Amino acid sequence: MPLSDRRNFSIGRLLLVVALVALAIKTIGVLLVVFLAIILGIYLDALADLLERRLGMPHPLGLTLGVAATLGALVGTVLLIAPPVTEQVQDLLTNLPRYLASLDANINNLIRSIPVLRRGAAPGAESQPGLLATALGEILGFLRGAAVPYLTGSVELIIEGISVLVMAIFMARHPAIYVDGAVALVPPSRRTLGRAILGDLNLTIRAWVLGQIIAMVLLAALTTLGLWALGIPYFLAFGVFAGVAAIVPFFGVLLSTLVPALFALGAFGLTKALLVAALGVVVHIIEANFVAPVVMERQVNLPPVVTIAGVLLIGKLFGLAGLIIAVPILALVMILVRHILLGEVYGDPVSAAKPSGTVPSDVEPTIEPSHA
Repeated sequence: MPLSDRRNFSIGRLLLVVALVALAIKTIGVLLVVFLAIILGIYLDALADLLERRLGMPHPLGLTLGVAATLGALVGTVLLIAPPVTEQVQDLLTNLPRYLASLDANINNLIRSIPVLRRGAAPGAESQPGLLATALGEILGFLRGAAVPYLTGSVELIIEGISVLVMAIFMARHPAIYVDGAVALVPPSRRTLGRAILGDLNLTIRAWVLGQIIAMVLLAALTTLGLWALGIPYFLAFGVFAGVAAIVPFFGVLLSTLVPALFALGAFGLTKALLVAALGVVVHIIEANFVAPVVMERQVNLPPVVTIAGVLLIGKLFGLAGLIIAVPILALVMILVRHILLGEVYGDPVSAAKPSGTVPSDVEPTIEPSHA
């Protein structure tokens, strides 16, 4: 091929890549909806596979029961806990100024009781808002502000939710159609690689969904019971918040421990706040030592620094919706790096590369992939 033709070909490919990136940026909201549908579809397919393996149930019937059971559990949980949680949240927001004032007073008393802090405090600091109280108000304001757009845009939210569910059901009903379609877009010489990447992604998302469900339920239950035993008001609201926040790695754990501890500091004092903080640490240690090694094992294995940096980046790019699926996005990136960069570009054996985001290819998976 002449040099001029090669240059034109390279420029054409570069322009194509730029156009695809621009298109992805413009349609990022739709792409996130599609990715959520893929995650839900893999989850439903896993349920159908489980029923087929354990009970010999046909895949379509297992899928129908899986959808019905999931919707029933979701609706039942909402109907069971939504009224008391809503009541507690409304009461908390109503009394928030009083609790923040108490938090300011307790912080100022703590500063005055410690000589080093008392000497470093500026004159008149007692009358100024405390740093932790201000932080708590900002955190609650951020959470309320992040949720308002989703609540006020209820019509759009319902449409997107139905779209995700319908797409997920179709994907779980005939997964081979979409897998073969995606593989067909890959050059014939790389289709084996394409299937390997999709297989690893399937295993990783299955492990993440199962582990996430168990982690959220466990954290919500243990936090609720612990706060109730400590006599903390709004224990159910804080417990549900801990379960929901668990979907965001690291930062969800930090917030779900910090918020009730700051509340306890304002309402009851330092001793109770330390007990609440200790409860949060113990609960998350239990979750980390049960869910991670027993459920996820090595199938979702992201280094902590990569996870924290990735969550910050994805949250900055995609907002709250991106935080929900930050781990699957990071796992997908690590799978692509492992197979394409390490395996294809550098020529390292994929099975010899230390996995991040998926189990090694030569290890039998604990969560079976789809047979489709």
